[in-house]
Amino acid sequence: MARTVVVEADGGSRGNPGPAGYGAVVLDPGTGETLAERAEYIGVATNNVAEYKGLIAGLKAVRDLFPDAQVHVRMDSKLVVEQMSGRWKIKHPDMKPLAAEAATILPRAQARYEWIPREKNKHADRLANEAMDAGKKGKQWEPSGSTAALDTPAEPRVVGDATAGAAKARAALAGARKPAPSDDGLFELPQEPEEKSPSVGWGPSADLGAPATLVLLRHGETLLTPEKRFSGSGGSDPELSAVGRKQAEAVAASLAARGTIQAVVSSPLTRCRETAEAVAVRLGLPVRIEKDLRETDFGAWEGCTFAEVRQRYAEDLDDWLASPDAAPTGGGESFAAVAERVEAARERLVKEYAGRTVLVVTHVTPVKTLVRLALGAPPESLFKMELSAASLSAVAYYADGNASVRLLNDTSHLR
Repeated sequence: MARTVVVEADGGSRGNPGPAGYGAVVLDPGTGETLAERAEYIGVATNNVAEYKGLIAGLKAVRDLFPDAQVHVRMDSKLVVEQMSGRWKIKHPDMKPLAAEAATILPRAQARYEWIPREKNKHADRLANEAMDAGKKGKQWEPSGSTAALDTPAEPRVVGDATAGAAKARAALAGARKPAPSDDGLFELPQEPEEKSPSVGWGPSADLGAPATLVLLRHGETLLTPEKRFSGSGGSDPELSAVGRKQAEAVAASLAARGTIQAVVSSPLTRCRETAEAVAVRLGLPVRIEKDLRETDFGAWEGCTFAEVRQRYAEDLDDWLASPDAAPTGGGESFAAVAERVEAARERLVKEYAGRTVLVVTHVTPVKTLVRLALGAPPESLFKMELSAASLSAVAYYADGNASVRLLNDTSHLR
């Protein structure tokens, strides 16, 4: 009976296109043992090209080790998985030769493909980032310097509310005291734990402490909002409309009445800064600008309605709806690229504001992305959330890396 191995592969581009690299790892499915690692800095390329290069490297590693093996390929690129499985057509000219090369490395019957969430592809992701880091220094990745296998747990850790919720349920069954809720039970100033209170977490003596709570505020309306036009970071940077200014004042009054916000952070775009300043004035706080919280760059779609984009760029729109790695027409930004910078901003904010409640004034895509990442939901969930202008959402982040979504799309302050 032929041996079975697992290949996990990934690729990334810091700019899309930009400096790019890939990573691939061959694993024993029974023991989780690393059988081979591959990584390389490939210069300027797109995410998709880097992902295909990672797949090719992983398949070649298997061919060198076990040419007759059955291969279970796991990747977080839906585009590559669906194209290599034969379910999606390969339209982009850069992808066709790469897919053709991948298909010839091993007989088609030996390989099967599975999409996995990004958080379950950490080993390959780390290798790709190591390769890009090496490229930034003018070097190539060296296996001897890699820590990807050491940094990656054997069992993928579940990210999001599920683990924290399960831990709390176990603590409650054991008679643990529940924390005192705020007046609305949604977001509040963190409470100091009482002495000798039962800990909440996986370990018997875990003390997670107070979470960093990000209260996520979508900016108020602009003139483009009611018309549902694409309005990102690559367009005209509109200001708030008269309706939007009233919405900003309403949310400011509501947050001032709660009295729980301890800092205000905003996207650099005008509509967010105006909304943030309305709240900050009420609270007597400064506004910090975080550039990575800006909206997606929608390229040639900026200012267009969905129907207009469908009419003018139907094929590109279909690709965009099908894959988080696909970018809008004309050099726009993919959802995968947005998620990467939003995740980096989140990490900075959670570290800096540990134990505090922070108002984050941003846009539709960043808010939905933060909620999606907290839930561990797939990229397509972005299309299944409603997020109104001047709405509030909230996510709490704990010291063990877990997150709890506490609020989504609250507009009660506008009624």
